[in-house]
Order: sequence, then structure tokens, then C-alpha cells
Amino acid sequence: MSKMKYVLIVLFLVLGMALLVATAVPEAATSLASGYLYVDEEIGAELTTRELVAKVAPAVVSIVTESVSYNWFWQPVPQTGAGSGVIISPDGYVVTNHHVVSGANKVMVTLNDGRTFEASIVGTDAQTDLAVLKIDAGDLSYLHFLKSSLGQLSVLDPVVAVGNALGLSGGPTWTLGVVSNLGRSIQLDTGVVLNGIIQTDAAINAGNSGGPLVNMAGQVVGINVAIASNAENIGFAISTDIAIPVVQSLITRGKVARPWLGVEVVTVTSVIQRYYRLSVDSGVLVVSVASGSPASKAGLRAGDVIVKVGNEDISTAAELTSAIASRQVDDQIEIVYCRGNVQHVINAVLGESPY
Repeated sequence: MSKMKYVLIVLFLVLGMALLVATAVPEAATSLASGYLYVDEEIGAELTTRELVAKVAPAVVSIVTESVSYNWFWQPVPQTGAGSGVIISPDGYVVTNHHVVSGANKVMVTLNDGRTFEASIVGTDAQTDLAVLKIDAGDLSYLHFLKSSLGQLSVLDPVVAVGNALGLSGGPTWTLGVVSNLGRSIQLDTGVVLNGIIQTDAAINAGNSGGPLVNMAGQVVGINVAIASNAENIGFAISTDIAIPVVQSLITRGKVARPWLGVEVVTVTSVIQRYYRLSVDSGVLVVSVASGSPASKAGLRAGDVIVKVGNEDISTAAELTSAIASRQVDDQIEIVYCRGNVQHVINAVLGESPY
């Protein structure tokens, strides 16, 4: 066989094997939401602990805030606070908690390599306890969010909480645990109720707030937010189901555009069913409909009983609130409701909440 033929055969075999490998190991599907937030559609390949730390550590930041309060004599008293955050884009967008930066006059962000930047607050949202900061830096390490972590995670899946625990110097603190529950609702000290919460036994301490909860692929599945102070090994993180649309809205608009149907409702109970002589014993009774609202335009009226939104059965007012909150402004939703003894189906286009 001539030398030229031998070279061509070898080249053909190498190219063929490279094609097979590329076909057998496709890249994970990733979307660039709003131009700044990287979102993976599926759970990535599991990393070793060394690989996980190497991937996640450069994207976790320490946040120190300065604010001023006043004593009984109206004298200014400087105060400092500490928290954590996660870099979500190479040009310096950082996600943290609202309560970490609320009321701050100055926000300083320290990277894993020791560099410190003063951050501007892009936007905050008290109702979900999320905030977005921006630092003037480039070519930064950042993490991807996993889409719909509530649906893709399972109870007992391993997770890692990362953050600036207790403001300790020398880099972030890492704690390993599992998913203890999915879809919790918790009430913060401020009275705000957070929905779509991941419960974990990975230790979350003071200073961890705003840091990422990651899976073993190094994808952000939640933002650490709170601990149960009267219990052990019960921590909470805001799921990406809630975080992704809020972060997108804060980056693009500086505020959260909340979807709005425009109805006041109460949960149908046995007492309400008897009093209003309803034909159904489950659902939510429409008490009032805002004039000009999406509900009004779609034809809903006071006295109707909503029993389904899309594919979700609705039996409580909280379920209706959650179903609307999980959508976006301008989304069209199908609503099944009962008026008298007749069941109807309508479509409504959600508006932006005026409140």
C-alpha cells in the first residue's frame, strides 16, 4: 500500500471516530435569557468534588453593605451587613437576596480572587427576596441556572450550599446535604410569604443569604434565603422556578412585572358552598372583578367559581395565586369555571399588575 493511501485511510478513521464521539456526547442545551442569565434546560453531568469547587468557587462573591440608622437622639449610627451572591454573567451581574442589600447606602462585592468592587443595585424585589447587582468588571466566571429546579430535582438529591457564612475570611463555606422537600412556602420575619421554596439539610448560616444552592453538576438550583432558627438542619432556598423570571425582569426593567388576572377570590368551603348555593364543592369563588382587568375582558363575573387554570386544578385561593404567579405578563391562560350549574372555558391574557 502506498504511503499516500495509508495516510488517507488513517485520516478517514480519525475523522469518523471524532464524528461518532461528537454525536454520542451532545452539548447541554443552554439558553441566554434576557441576554444576561444563562439557563440550562437539563441537569448536566455530575462533577467530582474537586471539579465542582473549581467551577463554582470563582462565581461566588462576598457582599458587605454599609447603611445608617438613627438612635433615640436622632444621631446617625453607621451599620454594616454581610451576605453572599452569585455571578450570573461574564460582565458582572450578581444575584443576591433583597434583605442583604435593602436600605444599604453602599454595597461592596469581593470576588474569590480578592478583588473588591463597589456595586450598583440594578433592582430588588421584596416579595421574592431577590436582588440583582452590577459590578464594573469583565471576563468573570459565572454559573448557569437550571431551568425549573422544582420539577427537575427529586427529594434526597445531593445539593451544596455555598456562601460567605458568618462573614469568615478566606473564601466561601461549603456544606453538603440533600433536598429535603420541594415547593415549600415559608414566612419571613418581615411577614413576606415566599413560595416555590426548596428545603435542604445543607447547613445555611448567617452570611449565606444570597449565595447559590447548586447540584452536583455545578448548576444553580436555588438562592439561599433562610434557616429555621428553632430547628436543626432545615434551610431554605428560592427555586429557579421563582428566581429566573424575577431576575430577568429586574435586569431588563429594574422591577418585577407581575402577571395580573384582576380578581378577588376566596376558597370554596362547605360553609361558602351552602351560603352561596354553589353547584361545586371545590374551587375558588370570585368575589369581585376589577374593571378593565384581564378577567373582566375575558368575561369572568363575581359569583363564578374557578376550578382549573391550564392543566392545574384549582381548589384554594393560594393555588390560583401560585398558578398566576408562575406565568408571565401577556401569557394567555385557559380558565375553567362554573357559573350556576354550567361549566365554561375561556381564555384570558394576563396583564401587568398595577400594584
